[in-house]
Amino acid sequence: MDINAVQTSYARWAPFYDHTFGAITNIGRRRAVYYINHRGGSVLEVGVGTGLSLQHYGRELQVTGIDYSPNMLEKARARVARLGLAQVTELRQMDARNLDFDTNSFDTIAAMHVLSVVPNPETVMAEMARVCKPGGKIVIANHFVRTKGVLAVLEKFAAPFANQIGWHSDFPIETVLKQKDLSLEKRVKLPPFGMMTFLVLTKPLSVA
Repeated sequence: MDINAVQTSYARWAPFYDHTFGAITNIGRRRAVYYINHRGGSVLEVGVGTGLSLQHYGRELQVTGIDYSPNMLEKARARVARLGLAQVTELRQMDARNLDFDTNSFDTIAAMHVLSVVPNPETVMAEMARVCKPGGKIVIANHFVRTKGVLAVLEKFAAPFANQIGWHSDFPIETVLKQKDLSLEKRVKLPPFGMMTFLVLTKPLSVA
């Protein structure tokens, strides 16, 4: 997927994202934030979008959000100001393939429904692993391609239109699980129909 196509697509989606794709992905987003709230500390949300998750983070957290789309970030900043979200310390425009943070910066990294919309997701995973503290968690909610059934056929059909629709319908979970510096802690299918998956990955206290 081309980065300029992503930006164009989400500029188009921004005005009504919350009531369309945002509503569909709400269960995964809530599950991820619920888990993160029980951890505390510093959080980086990669692909914060219009900020749908921000009001649900605990007030004791320190949340940084990034997104490549200025249109999405404009809506996220307006949400933070309107709701007085003191837990949100910063919202920045940034390419997730090249995170402008020091290594071992955050206790938790959240990536909710973003890995199948970015170019080079392997690079994004490596960058998230880099900025996560040793012993920290990477929390993911995402759709992954099915291998059988009617929905698998539909996902395969939609795959060539990734640049137009703004996400990869055929995104394989192996892209996430093969990151060498992370180990899988939790993997749960989410309703409806197991369309989304909730993952927790752990960065070891020492990386070889």
